[in-house]
Amino acid sequence: MVTGEMKSKIDSLWEIFWTGGITNPLDVVEQMTYLMFIHDLDDSDNIRAKEAAMLGLPYESVFAKEVQIGDRTIDGSQLKWSVFHDFPAGKMYSTVQEWVFPFIKELHGDKESAYSKYMGDAIFKIPTPLMLDKIVTAMDGIYEQMAQLKAADTRGDVYEYLLSKIATAGVNGQFRTPRHIIRMMVDLMEPKADEIVCESCTTSLIRVVAA
Repeated sequence: MVTGEMKSKIDSLWEIFWTGGITNPLDVVEQMTYLMFIHDLDDSDNIRAKEAAMLGLPYESVFAKEVQIGDRTIDGSQLKWSVFHDFPAGKMYSTVQEWVFPFIKELHGDKESAYSKYMGDAIFKIPTPLMLDKIVTAMDGIYEQMAQLKAADTRGDVYEYLLSKIATAGVNGQFRTPRHIIRMMVDLMEPKADEIVCESCTTSLIRVVAA
C-alpha cells in the first residue's frame, strides 16, 4: 500500500498533469506509464550492461549506436532518461517528443508483435516543455523514494495506486498480480539460471521475473 511521503509525491505528480490540462485519468495514467517505461528502459539497460561486464559476456546497449528516426540520425545515448533529464526544459521536450517517443514506438523490430500492436497508437500528449520538466523532476523523486523502499513490491504498489485513481478501478479488481503469488509461480516452475518466467497480468502487460 502506498502511504506517507510516497503517496504525497504521487499525488503531487498527478496534480501537475491536472493543472497542465490533462484531466482525463486514463490519459494521465497512460502518459505516466510511457514515461515510466522510458525511465525503466534506461535502468534495465544499465543493469544488463553491468551484469554482462561482471560475467565477461558481450552486451550491446539499445542506446549504443546511432539511431535512425525519420530522416534524422542521432546519438542513441541522448535517448536515455539519465541523459535528457538534465537538459533545459525546451531541449528536453523536443528530445522526448521528436526522438525518444518515436524510438520506443519502433523499439521492437517485428511490426506484427504484440508490442508493436499496442504501441502503434501511442501518442505523446504532454503539451508544454515546462510541464514535462516538472513531471520528469517529480518522477525522479518518486524513483528515489522507491529505491529506499526496495524491500517491498513498491513499484507494483505505486502503479496500483495510480490505477486506483481511475473511477472504474474499484469494480475491475486488482490490476497486478501480488508479488508473493509471482514468487510462488517461480518456485513451482523452478526455472534454471538461464531461463525466465513470463507472467501475463490482467492488464495485458508482461512482467518478466528472473529466477
